[in-house]
Amino acid sequence: MLVAFSVTPIGVSESVGDIVADAVRAVRDSGLPNRTDAMFTTIEGEWDEVMAVIKQAVDVVAAQAPRVSLSLKADIRPGVVDALHEKVAHVERRLAEQ
Repeated sequence: MLVAFSVTPIGVSESVGDIVADAVRAVRDSGLPNRTDAMFTTIEGEWDEVMAVIKQAVDVVAAQAPRVSLSLKADIRPGVVDALHEKVAHVERRLAEQ
């Protein structure tokens, strides 16, 4: 499965980048395939392992902020491997045809 998620500390200073970086570090340290962009971090793996990593990222933020906002979107598609890269590659191939 793929899960795109955003974890946001609330009730801290206006700049939250350092706290968010700590959450991203927890994701990267998990060893699961992942990618971070300006809005979301996407992680790929099995349900239990992905959700455990997301919980860890939330816990990292919660340790530094009195309130945490979590948004997520999941693509649950059993048997698909490397969707993190293949979904983008498919779109890029279609764009190249036109």
